[in-house]
Amino acid sequence: MGAIGFRRPRPLPLLLLLALLAAAAAVEARFVVEKNSLMVTSPTSMRGRRDSAIGNFGIPQYGGSMAGAVVYPKDNANACDDFDGKHPFRAKPGAMPTFLLVDRGDCLFAKKVWNAQNAGASAVLVVDDKDEPLITMDLPREDDEAAKYIQNITIPSALIDKKFGEQLKKAVKDGEMVNVNLDWREAVPHPDDRVEYELWTNSNDECGPKCDMLMNFLKEFKGAAQLLEKGGYSQFTPHYITWYCPQAFVISKQCKSQCINHGRYCAPDPEQDFSTGYEGKDVVVENLRQLCVYKVANEHKKPWVWWDYVTDFHIRCPMKEKKYNKKCAETVIKSLGLDVKKVDKCMGDPNADSDHPLLKMEQDAQIGKGSRGDVTILPTLVVNNRQYRGKLERKAVLKAICAGFEETTEPNVCLSDDIETNECLNDNGGCWQDKAANVTACRDTFRGRVCECPTFNGVQFKGDGYSNCEPAGPGKCLINHGGCWHETRNGKTFSACQESGDGKCQCPAGFRGDGVKKCEGKTAVQAKAAWAAVWGILIVIIVVAAGSYIVYKYRLRSYMDSEIRAIMAQYMPLDNQGEVPNHTHEEDRS
Repeated sequence: MGAIGFRRPRPLPLLLLLALLAAAAAVEARFVVEKNSLMVTSPTSMRGRRDSAIGNFGIPQYGGSMAGAVVYPKDNANACDDFDGKHPFRAKPGAMPTFLLVDRGDCLFAKKVWNAQNAGASAVLVVDDKDEPLITMDLPREDDEAAKYIQNITIPSALIDKKFGEQLKKAVKDGEMVNVNLDWREAVPHPDDRVEYELWTNSNDECGPKCDMLMNFLKEFKGAAQLLEKGGYSQFTPHYITWYCPQAFVISKQCKSQCINHGRYCAPDPEQDFSTGYEGKDVVVENLRQLCVYKVANEHKKPWVWWDYVTDFHIRCPMKEKKYNKKCAETVIKSLGLDVKKVDKCMGDPNADSDHPLLKMEQDAQIGKGSRGDVTILPTLVVNNRQYRGKLERKAVLKAICAGFEETTEPNVCLSDDIETNECLNDNGGCWQDKAANVTACRDTFRGRVCECPTFNGVQFKGDGYSNCEPAGPGKCLINHGGCWHETRNGKTFSACQESGDGKCQCPAGFRGDGVKKCEGKTAVQAKAAWAAVWGILIVIIVVAAGSYIVYKYRLRSYMDSEIRAIMAQYMPLDNQGEVPNHTHEEDRS
């Protein structure tokens, strides 16, 4: 909701009012396009760093980067229609994510990104169709179809200039491998250990899909915001956009219904219909009340109460139930323990013909300063004086805020499961780990995984974090005995881990060994020596017995052979002896 608009034609004075407001905005506005770095890594001829404008929807990876392969579709190059097939651009396992390159024109930016996301793309690069400075991709209008895209887009997108886009398209068409890296690490400054951020918001809950998204965000982000504020990690400031009515139209019906303080502070009609419902000035009054709630709560050193008020007010005092009024608001204020009289005093008289100090400061703050441009988009989040671009969603915004801290100073909320990358779940992120002690050097952060030797149960591990981490210092022996030998005998545990000295593994008294893989007691060593001697004697006896048996068997066989030959010699004639005469036959003849 960046300007006053209506659904049907209005009388000429109102059109003139709108024209004057638009002209004033065009003259004074200084809109800064928030950019992220795009690095071409392949082909070599295009290698280099380029600018790209972050889309004002989806989820940019603030604090991180993403590498991918560029693909330009042969058909449906503007991505205004659904792509054929089931996830045709989803990267295969092991391949780089797909960055879909599409042409600008013919449909909303968000629709292009939505269609690409449904086709499996991991990011979208939109090529401008004009030679012009980069612009922020946003929605020029709001309708139910556009709301569907905004709410469900989860991939990042960026606009690139026409000349660079044509070079990318040519390289893809020529069959070259085109790889790029989108880098959001410097998209948010991170100078110190505290983040200053502000939200330009609105109490109107009847402005369509963007208001619904804003209210949902306030409820979802409240817990994280209050943790950051209570811990002193952040300084949050709410802001509200107002416009002024040109002097020539101050007494017109339109200005009177939309403005307070005689046309100085105005807001569009919630229903964009002057004949029904609440008026724009009702929204301005409630916006002022919310500013005063913040001021009073801040004076009591409890600025985070603002989050309770705005969320409770939205739940208890909605426009749809006709409860968007002072009575309901004061009920919420009392329930939070704030002084209603102080809030009323802060608000002052909305009919006074004078400046209101708070609202005047709000209008001045809308003008950009330094690196921050004018606030023209509602809602707008500013982190460390840099406008956030992307989906107003808890996880995405928390990641952007966490990117604003100096590295290593992020609070625990930035290391929660909600925004960590979960890279450690896959092969432990390639880091060192001790499965036995359940200790790992892999740590997920919103910037990605890091391999750092951990501190576990008060024990600091030292090493490179990738291949080696060793417990060091006091208490190291409590962690798997410091990686040294250990053994339990008869209920008593022996360990080679030493808390003092050089820290090396050393077998305890009465044991011998390397201290890492083995340690043996002296008794065990002596027993082994005795057994070795016994086995040695047995082996000698066996060898002697075997030798004696062989000698005995050889000599016995030789002796037996000679005896047998002697006996045979007595009964059988030898070859060299004559034939023995047979006397029996001779006797028979006589």
